[in-house]
Amino acid sequence: MILKGKVWKFGDNIDTDAIIPARYLNTSDPDELAKHVMEDADKDFPDKVKKGDLIVAESNFGCGSSREHAPIAIKAAGIQAVVAKSFARIFYRNSFNIGLPIFESDEASEKIAEGDEIEVDADNGTIKNLTKNEEYTAKPIPPFMQELIAAGGLIEWTKKRIKAS
Repeated sequence: MILKGKVWKFGDNIDTDAIIPARYLNTSDPDELAKHVMEDADKDFPDKVKKGDLIVAESNFGCGSSREHAPIAIKAAGIQAVVAKSFARIFYRNSFNIGLPIFESDEASEKIAEGDEIEVDADNGTIKNLTKNEEYTAKPIPPFMQELIAAGGLIEWTKKRIKAS
């Protein structure tokens, strides 16, 4: 799977309240959540982000509460992947459960700037910065996790497995 798009850059410790503020948790509608994604980190982000964009962040992205709303809001806003030095453990798992690909790479996180265009090869864990003509390595997504992403998340993967049996 190849993902290509424009980068939005965020720093360390972007918590789930910055990703989707608690005041919007009265809904689980992905389209409604997308209207408020990242607005506590960048109030204009919901208006600037375009389908196919990517987020690159520093360490501990998605820390805070265990709400699934955070990766759902990111995916519903059209963000096709997140690259960071590290992810909070529950955010990591929730992302794969809803079919949002995430990649860990210190080098990519440090060298990619907002506005750069990057290309991520999920199969082999390479990230190409097309703007700077550089290439970085990320931890490849294990095959089972790739299956979850391809299916659209854990629920869709499970439905397909049940139907096939």
